[in-house]
Amino acid sequence: MDVREALYTTRAMRRVRPDPIPPDVQARIIDAAIRAPSGGNAQGWRFLLVDDPAVKASLGPLYRDAIGQLWTTFYRENLEKARANPENPEGASLLKVQASAQYLADHFEDVPLYLFGFSRGDPTGGSIFPAIWSAQLAARAEGVGSSLTSVLGVFHGAETLRILGVPEGKGWNMACCVSFGYPTGRWGVAPRRPAHEVAYRNRWGEELGFEVSEPLWPGADA
Repeated sequence: MDVREALYTTRAMRRVRPDPIPPDVQARIIDAAIRAPSGGNAQGWRFLLVDDPAVKASLGPLYRDAIGQLWTTFYRENLEKARANPENPEGASLLKVQASAQYLADHFEDVPLYLFGFSRGDPTGGSIFPAIWSAQLAARAEGVGSSLTSVLGVFHGAETLRILGVPEGKGWNMACCVSFGYPTGRWGVAPRRPAHEVAYRNRWGEELGFEVSEPLWPGADA
């Protein structure tokens, strides 16, 4: 797969089939992840794959509770505005994202594979997140959809670490959880605000110097 196709079409795919992901595909995903840049080449990361139904059954209720809390805290005001004016494009987009995220929560145990990323000595995430993104790009090349979430760590971090058997007092921080599965929908380029509306040059707020009104990957029009 062309690298730009992977970059432009790797988006959150939360609706996936329960079909298992073959071990050789999992191996290529993880192997790509560990090739990512690492500050000082310290490689202060650990990756934990979860496909055991019993482990997923223990995590599922926590994840659903975390998502429920997310809607009533961080997203409450914006969701209320979106529901009050669903014809507004931004509101409609938020409601669509909420429905997708809620679907993953409601079907947490049906997702065939999760990857938990842990870091140590990486307070900014500058090393672990490039590795996670490499895993997601590698998954895209295999036809596997993925979606990154951090709500378990925010709302049920301690319980999740106990369920996963993460050693206590060793400095490991759970950075994120990524779901993996063969998607039920189609790949596509996600709509985004144009680059020139969210990027500046030299100083905050100054003109970028060019405009990008449409995706620059030729396949976006296919």
